[in-house]
Amino acid sequence: MNTEHDGVRPGISRRTLLARTGAAAAALAVGPVIGGIQPAMAASWRVPGEDAPHKRTWMAWPSSSTIWGSLLSKIQADIAKLAKEVAKYEPVIMCADGSSAASQARAACGSTVTVISSIPVSDCWMRDTGPLFRVDGAGGLDSFGLNFNAWGENATTFYGLPYSAYSKDRVLAGRVAAYSGVGFSKSSVVGEGGGIEYDGDGTLMATESCWLNSNRNPGKSRSQVEAELLARFGATKMIWLPGVTGYDVTDGHIDGTARYIKPGVVMVQLAGDVRPDVWTANAQAMYNVLSNATDARGRRLQVLTIEGPDTLPRIPSGKRADFLSSYMNWTVTNSAIITTQFGDTAKDAAAKAAISAAYGRPVVQLNLDNLYGNGGGGAHCVTMQEPNR
Repeated sequence: MNTEHDGVRPGISRRTLLARTGAAAAALAVGPVIGGIQPAMAASWRVPGEDAPHKRTWMAWPSSSTIWGSLLSKIQADIAKLAKEVAKYEPVIMCADGSSAASQARAACGSTVTVISSIPVSDCWMRDTGPLFRVDGAGGLDSFGLNFNAWGENATTFYGLPYSAYSKDRVLAGRVAAYSGVGFSKSSVVGEGGGIEYDGDGTLMATESCWLNSNRNPGKSRSQVEAELLARFGATKMIWLPGVTGYDVTDGHIDGTARYIKPGVVMVQLAGDVRPDVWTANAQAMYNVLSNATDARGRRLQVLTIEGPDTLPRIPSGKRADFLSSYMNWTVTNSAIITTQFGDTAKDAAAKAAISAAYGRPVVQLNLDNLYGNGGGGAHCVTMQEPNR
């Protein structure tokens, strides 16, 4: 192998405040021990890139007043808006926590979104809680989970939420896999889908701040974490990026700053004027590493850039620094890219044009201020694609 260097309490973003020490969760071992880890997968399995054809998108309906309090209806409105947009391009299954929540979700999302109540959920962050689906190139499909532990128990550390607030999401991945009728196994490392990017062609990108963190993988070396992730994703090379520890509940998920467009091509959002210096420096550091990186095929990465907004006219000035002003947190559908707009007319238009040109697909920009502001997550955070076999 080769190496180169959120549920939320009301009023507090998933991506704000300084963290204290989070509770550690033990990794779950599966399969035979190989080099001190347990990858346990056939070499043919791989997680395809997000631009590969999808069978459907999975989402989860937020209904917990313990987590959201008085903000719940606003978050639900943004989830419904996004689900209806995704459903224009591919099927959407929305998991709701029981019949009452399902009825509420159906009323909000309409008939184009399939709502089910048979898979209990705690919150809406399907990217972090759902399974990662893999294909084998011969019509096979299986999946694995990353042992979601509420972002290293930061949900408790940051917001004082009880451990039980995310009890259903801790086992959600396996239940989604069972509904889809595919095999499921647990990784031997702890993390979240929003914490890793994959090109489907052998290369991964991830932040050290998420994966090499004692609140997720205590006692594991970088080489052990890397080997397990490479094995699970069917990849051969990891590009490690620094990230930011302790400034948000995710410890610096990569999907707000750097994304794969396709094999050999990545995009980085350089921070606009509204982002605090720590995130500006992080974006520049990611750009610097990626500009000098090669992938598993030996290709020098093409690094595209966009800039974040310079102003957030709809957001009170006191809340702008904590707002997740990321165009990068888009979700890919079969025929369009869905991202956000923030009201900075020039920057919104430039981001839309750049993303559309990169993918060769139309880009839809939605106003998701409540999800991005009060939730601190975006369209990518609340969706998980299931690929075609």
